[in-house]
Amino acid sequence: MAHRIINFSAGPATLPLSVLQTIQEDMLDYHGEGMSLIEMSHRSKTFDALVVETEALVRELMGFSEDYQTLFLQGGATGQFAAVALNLIREGKTAEYIDTGAWSNKAIKEAEKLGKSYRVIASSKESNHNHIPGNFKVGNDAAYLHITSNNTIFGTQWQEFPDTGDIPLVADMSSDFYCKRFDPNKFALIYAGAQKNAGPSGVVIVVIRKDLLERSPVNIPTILNYKIYAEKNSLYNTPNTFGIYVVNLVMHWIKDMGGIDAVEKHNRQKAQLLYDELDRTDFWRPHARKDCRSLMNVTWRLPNEELEKKFVAEALEQELSGLKGHRSVGGIRASIYNAMSKEGVQRLVDFMQEFERKNG
Repeated sequence: MAHRIINFSAGPATLPLSVLQTIQEDMLDYHGEGMSLIEMSHRSKTFDALVVETEALVRELMGFSEDYQTLFLQGGATGQFAAVALNLIREGKTAEYIDTGAWSNKAIKEAEKLGKSYRVIASSKESNHNHIPGNFKVGNDAAYLHITSNNTIFGTQWQEFPDTGDIPLVADMSSDFYCKRFDPNKFALIYAGAQKNAGPSGVVIVVIRKDLLERSPVNIPTILNYKIYAEKNSLYNTPNTFGIYVVNLVMHWIKDMGGIDAVEKHNRQKAQLLYDELDRTDFWRPHARKDCRSLMNVTWRLPNEELEKKFVAEALEQELSGLKGHRSVGGIRASIYNAMSKEGVQRLVDFMQEFERKNG
């Protein structure tokens, strides 16, 4: 078996070993076709069937109704910052945003660049985004309310989603799609870069309520037009065929794990293990407020930056990779996505305890 380290990177992130092994097995000959899927035409019957199955799996696993359609697009969540504004902001309407960190801020800036009417109705900026804002009111003239469900850099996550009534709720779920159970039918649109919990980098999943497709103007760039991609079943142009294939494998892996509820139980056990260690002593200084902590990205500081550098370096020597925090927060970040094992988190906790013993 190939040598594998424990990968806590924020994304592209660790993938299930069984998925990687299936990719390896299929690489030269996909299902008896005599070629890899990477070489196969996206217009072939084989690939078309894969897209249809994957689209249905994405909806089935989370419980989306038949009122929704899955699109497989490119340009990552960053592309969707502009696409959401271009497709959904209508004349006389204002897009509303809740600013919970770097990625929500980038989405806001895209609306601004496009000259769209928008407003930020709540922000956690003053506390360096250590919590999810709770006091806000959605305007009657809102085109939609946009939230970022999980803030990778800061380690915060929405514990309950807002009720927006008839106003469409839009969410960037790149860092926590498929990590826990929620009611997806509260949302008008969810988008997620696949490279955290759903597949490799290079494909973005969009799940959109079909009635919203009629909002897409004809005069926006075709590559960002939801209606056109929905009509063509994500095959208007050449998609990321390999990315969609891996998303398919990950969806089957989640199903084989016992579905979303089993995945959530596993994720809560991992997160509890790590947060219990962080709360055990003052040596560790968690960034996120307790009531807003993320299941996926755990962020903390040490007493000084020198110790933080030492921690990251010595962790890597123990084959614990990807633990350096983002520059806007500093410190340490452990991303413990679905494919991270409980044993991997335990290895990190054991290292933390030994590191504190030597340096505390």
